Amino acid sequence: MAVAATGATTGTTTRPSRAYKLLQLNWFGGLAGWIWLAIVLIPLYWIVVTSFKDQSAYFTQNPFALPSAPTADNYKLVIQSDFPRYFLNSVIVTAGTIIPAVGISFMAAYAIIRGAGSRFLAGVNGLFLMGLAIPLQATIIPVYLLIIKMHLYDSLLALILPSVAFSIPLSVLVLSNFIRDVPKELFESMRVDGATEWGMLRTLAFPLTRPALVTVSIYNGLAVWNGFLLPLILTQSPDKRTLPLALWTFQGQYSVNVPAVLASVVLTTLPIVILYAVSRKQLLSGLTAGFSR
Repeated sequence: MAVAATGATTGTTTRPSRAYKLLQLNWFGGLAGWIWLAIVLIPLYWIVVTSFKDQSAYFTQNPFALPSAPTADNYKLVIQSDFPRYFLNSVIVTAGTIIPAVGISFMAAYAIIRGAGSRFLAGVNGLFLMGLAIPLQATIIPVYLLIIKMHLYDSLLALILPSVAFSIPLSVLVLSNFIRDVPKELFESMRVDGATEWGMLRTLAFPLTRPALVTVSIYNGLAVWNGFLLPLILTQSPDKRTLPLALWTFQGQYSVNVPAVLASVVLTTLPIVILYAVSRKQLLSGLTAGFSR
């Protein structure tokens, strides 16, 4: 009888608890999430579908209908219009920015955390934090004049140097927080074993902050890849255009051929999607590491 009573009590307490959990579900948040997903996916669907239509189908068919006769002529037209050159320029500028920016930021963050108490390093850290408050648009004229005086105008290096400078402050801030969370006992034990600062930087700090390095690399890489202002101001030759500036010229060149413009948008976005698919695990772990500590 006691067992039965206990089972009945457990059953009566379990059912209300499940009902209570069901009532506690955030129905409004879920609905808002589905609405936001639709807002994001519908334009992407329209872009991809329209890029496989010809001009006549674009003006006559339903905008959201699948193409009755899919064609890749729009992609061929874009590729034949020096798109590979623009793509290569964007790759060079992005890689030339991310590699030195992340490397410098990682070493600077390590020095700032390991050298805590130094007035010089504290001043350097404050200088980096001040860089977060200065937008790129506010410095475009001084940057333009510096590039002119350095005789780098209309070159890819003119795009790389300012991009590196503007990528460092946020990278130092993020990497400093990750290196600060590394237990000091690990550094002290390696110091007792005779490890140098460079050795601890390479064998201890680098593996533990790898998610953060991937996160800042992707974030800064997207900013450089989608950058429009610097290529517009600091370059003028067609062979120095990057993809965002090339998209602008495509829009002027194919002002009526909307499917060709959207095909160029798809080709520009495809590397970003592939990069996210490859490094999604590292990116998510870097973004959520601060919440899991």
